[in-house]
Amino acid sequence: MNLYLRYFDNETLVTSVDEAIDFLSSIPEIGMNADLEADIRDYVASDIVYPKRYKVRPRVYFILIKTTAATMLDFKQKKALRPSPANAAAADRRDPAAGAGVRLAEFREGWYEGVLDFKRVVLIPSTGKHEYRDTHFVARCKANSGQDCYNRIVEHLRERVDHRSQFPSAKGKNFRFKYLGMWK
Repeated sequence: MNLYLRYFDNETLVTSVDEAIDFLSSIPEIGMNADLEADIRDYVASDIVYPKRYKVRPRVYFILIKTTAATMLDFKQKKALRPSPANAAAADRRDPAAGAGVRLAEFREGWYEGVLDFKRVVLIPSTGKHEYRDTHFVARCKANSGQDCYNRIVEHLRERVDHRSQFPSAKGKNFRFKYLGMWK
């Protein structure tokens, strides 16, 4: 794994974290210190794949990007940044939100278990006022897809709870579903 560093017009592609720290130390405005060095070493050692930027002063940053590009030309032409088909499955495992829309729309008839966390409006009898309460709802239903499961659950709840209740997006973290199997 190589590292691309850029600070205004100063840029380089290095093969080790020590070379990166040497490059940053050569720029006096950055002010390399032990904390910054430790943070850069932690970032390089982690499996974080997105670029990291470090603040030098207000609205001024330097950027650090992990790449598999062997040369600066490869990096500039983005040859090493495009995921290959073999890495596409790994990318879906790393970013569950990327596959959420695809999984929701996948047509697969059968039983689904849907879990929905939503804001339900309830009456407080002692004061006569209403308030939002976090509500966890689990249901099993026959559906054609994850989206169909979500629609059936929300439709069911809309008939039974106050109309001011707030339901999350099907693509958000407050809705999860699991395919249980084909119906008979």
